[in-house]
Amino acid sequence: MTQAGCVVTEVVGRSDDSVEDAIQDGVRRIGQVLEWFELIGVRSTVLASAQRFQVDLRVGVRQAA
Repeated sequence: MTQAGCVVTEVVGRSDDSVEDAIQDGVRRIGQVLEWFELIGVRSTVLASAQRFQVDLRVGVRQAA
């Protein structure tokens, strides 16, 4: 029997609102069948009193069998 594998890659998500929204942005960028994700980094910048968030995600994407 052939089993489906998982491809592991990294993606950056961004948001002007929150870390949670940045994670959702990163997950949306995958655009495939996401098996799992791991938050590996968080950054925030403050520009003229506005915050911007970036997250680094390691993701596992399911491969077809």
